[in-house]
Amino acid sequence: MNASITPPDHQKIIVTIIEFLREIGLDVLLEEHEGDSFLPGIRIKSGGLSIDPSQVLYPGDILHEAGHLATVPYAVRSELDGVLPDIDLHRGAELMSLAWSYAACLKLQLTPEIVFHADGYKGDSEHLIRNFEEGIYIGLPMLQYQQMAYDEKNAANLNVKPFPYMQNWVCIKEEGSA
Repeated sequence: MNASITPPDHQKIIVTIIEFLREIGLDVLLEEHEGDSFLPGIRIKSGGLSIDPSQVLYPGDILHEAGHLATVPYAVRSELDGVLPDIDLHRGAELMSLAWSYAACLKLQLTPEIVFHADGYKGDSEHLIRNFEEGIYIGLPMLQYQQMAYDEKNAANLNVKPFPYMQNWVCIKEEGSA
């Protein structure tokens, strides 16, 4: 299912993703990394992403990590540095990041396999892709709560496009607001 990505395509996809992330207001630094990180070539740094393109194995991992940042309130995002803490907010952000990165793939005209590659997601990449393609949107209820995207019913009530269209690419809610 996953087509291999050649190095020139790999770098082109990375550039496309970084341009998009900067366009929506996420901070992205390009810098060399020494030592290990959770995902090769990708680190959360000062509320943004630090990327070493020469070390990135899967460009879609950049989108997934960006989804973690984009789906939390700015006050939380701006404090993130290094590994995400194991708290409820970030466990929920994992689900939102799945939906967010799927929508980002479609926006950037990338195949879902770019994010949901065979070497990630504990072997469930094909299952995740199939769910999204069938309209089973894991994480959408939480994106709705964050006022970022809406299911068909709520989108119709608000007179906006439904998911996978994103109303807001970054969380506009303030921490603790209902």
